[in-house]
Amino acid sequence: MARLLIALTLILLVSPKVIFAENIDWNKIENSIQNKIKGQPVLSKNWMVSAANPYAVKAGAEILSRGGSAADAMVAIQSVLGLVEPQSSGLGGGGFLLWFDSISKNITTLDGREMASRHVTADLFQDEDGNPIKFYDAVVGGRSVGTPGIPALMLRAHQLWGKLEWSKLFNGAIELAKSGFIVSPRLSMLIEVEEKNLLKFNRTADYFFPEGKRITNGDKLKNYDYAQTLISIAQDKTESFYKGEIAKDIVKTVQSSYINPGTLDLIDLSNYLVKERPPVCIFYRNFNVCGMGPPSSGGITVGQILGILEPYELSMMGPNSVESWRLIGDASRLAFADRGRYIADSDYVKVPIKDLLDKNYLKNRSLLLQREKALKKIIPGIPTFDTKPLLSDDDSLEVPSTSHISIVDKYGNVLSMTTTIENTFGSKLMTKGGFLLNNEITDFSFRSHINGIPVANRISPKKRPRSSMAPTIILKNGKPYLVVGSPGGSRIIGYVAKSIIAHIDWGMDIQQSLSMPHLINRYGVYDLEKGTDAEAFERKLIAKGFNVRPRTLNSGLHAIRITESGLEGGADPRREGIALGN
Repeated sequence: MARLLIALTLILLVSPKVIFAENIDWNKIENSIQNKIKGQPVLSKNWMVSAANPYAVKAGAEILSRGGSAADAMVAIQSVLGLVEPQSSGLGGGGFLLWFDSISKNITTLDGREMASRHVTADLFQDEDGNPIKFYDAVVGGRSVGTPGIPALMLRAHQLWGKLEWSKLFNGAIELAKSGFIVSPRLSMLIEVEEKNLLKFNRTADYFFPEGKRITNGDKLKNYDYAQTLISIAQDKTESFYKGEIAKDIVKTVQSSYINPGTLDLIDLSNYLVKERPPVCIFYRNFNVCGMGPPSSGGITVGQILGILEPYELSMMGPNSVESWRLIGDASRLAFADRGRYIADSDYVKVPIKDLLDKNYLKNRSLLLQREKALKKIIPGIPTFDTKPLLSDDDSLEVPSTSHISIVDKYGNVLSMTTTIENTFGSKLMTKGGFLLNNEITDFSFRSHINGIPVANRISPKKRPRSSMAPTIILKNGKPYLVVGSPGGSRIIGYVAKSIIAHIDWGMDIQQSLSMPHLINRYGVYDLEKGTDAEAFERKLIAKGFNVRPRTLNSGLHAIRITESGLEGGADPRREGIALGN
């Protein structure tokens, strides 16, 4: 953990003026940074926001301080994130949102996931012989772009729960785009890593490499085109984005890409809808853990991990016990096996949500862990649902370039939203509107069938690809208790589950539960967070029968705990985000 704190200090404190604009409240920002480094939560009485970039947190805090709702603040935060963190999320991407309403006491979930073009075919990512092409050969260019959902998601949330005028929510992002923001170390580093791909498209190259010179940490970057896009959205409530000039440019950008041109068209954009879906909930240690259902696998898989672990006294074992991590690792592997076979867009595939979270089913899966060593072979379970479709296991790849927003407003509403463009800088295609387009279609399985048996997450026209995003709201006695989520590709599920266990079972406060080292197991290899105390488990886990791999694990957890006396917020020390409240 010491190395993590040193790295965080270098990122956030060595040159603070490089990261924050002059108008940011330095006292609160600096206190948030210091709390994160010390491993202490940020405290507030009335409202709080925790998100991945201080510019975005500041924009959301300003909206909340003016009496805005959590939905209003989300619009402001997402607008800024798309500017200052373009590698992770933006108007060209999609997301999932959970909302706890303080009046109705209900949780609503909104699906703003990207959607495949109506023209896609099953062999979209296959070669002439019907074999899957390499992942990164599919990512770059227009073929991987799905219909963006973020603008529609922002608008729908505001229509349902907004309090302030829509057009005013974009002022902070518009001004920042015009005046310029200071490029952070993280953005600078990722531009360098992705330089080869970013230079493949002229408009993208002109933005990130003005006059042929790569922008770097400390540079001031302006985006007038993005400001104009936000002005249009503020005025016409996404009409131009889905049906007007912005939509036409998106289509042209996708279809005219000289690498992997795509088929997305104006009808795809104009027909896009945000879908309200029922939340997926499971009781764990007397807490009601609620997440997003299909097409996200996050809610079901987090719920399965917790349900499989329910019979075991993790609190007695503690975080330093290899037995705790044996159980968590194999519970995760069992849940991921079910995820790979059964979970996809429920508008196209019958997903047995109730059966996968049934207590008796999870109890039987849990019995498999009654042993001393790791399970040698993991296979999906057989839940008893109506049609019992014969499905093959999916092997699609999700890469970790995403962001998460947690908000509690003064009215008692709670918002948890995970937002993404999938790969780092998405498809690498930038529109005239100054925003990047996603590569979300590569979240589908590249194989439609395996040995003649269909894959649930196979690509189909207008289908939404499966996701691992896991925005989560936890209730205690019917009241909101904790809001949490993270980026991180398919490891999101493990990051969120681990943080819940760390808090509920091991009594860690919110910041401690986010900061603690990661040990993540999805498919058999146990990833141990490199440079942290997690590496001390390497030999012990090998002795338990696991394959082990130390590696960098770059989560971006953001959480808020709601108590009788106020709010406690935390932000992942592995990224640049902070928690801020009043």
